[in-house]
Amino acid sequence: MKRIELIYRDILYGAFEGKTRRFTQLGLSKKFNMSLSLVHHALKPLVKMNAVEVKSRECIVIDPKKVLYHWASKRNVEKDIIVKARINVPVRDIERSMRSGDVYGAYSAYKFLFHDVPADYSEVYMYGNLAVHRGLKPSNNPNVFMLKKDTFLDRYGKTTTIAQTFVDLWNIKSWYAKEFVTALGKKLGELYGILE
Repeated sequence: MKRIELIYRDILYGAFEGKTRRFTQLGLSKKFNMSLSLVHHALKPLVKMNAVEVKSRECIVIDPKKVLYHWASKRNVEKDIIVKARINVPVRDIERSMRSGDVYGAYSAYKFLFHDVPADYSEVYMYGNLAVHRGLKPSNNPNVFMLKKDTFLDRYGKTTTIAQTFVDLWNIKSWYAKEFVTALGKKLGELYGILE
């Protein structure tokens, strides 16, 4: 994941799970150990589209929907995949066998965040460390996709954030990914009044 995406994920985590739309550029700079100029660069398109307002002491997320769609248009899930493997067991067994340091993504994240699924799925996306999963062998017919886990992802729990789940699903090509995106859009409408 690109460094500016860490910023998008964090401000949307604040807007959704954290129930706050306020943040500071300095706070983001310190949290992610990046320069203020990089934080400013990440926010620039969001300010231009009137999704974020920058004030003298703080910033405010005005329109989380715009931030979410901007991130979805920039996200490249495929680039973060470090191995595509096949494990010939049911999806729920693959999910149960994940290691303690792994983070559920995409369909599994949706399932554990909302305790339901809008469609059957046969693929597991997880963020983890390939060194821990030495047994995963690349396959031309994969059902397990391991993505490189950034050093900050564990701060958000055992699943990707609601926003990251949305943008990852948005960028996955499986037919049922669209079903999950539609259902997650409805959830965001119900919970936060956006994407309706």
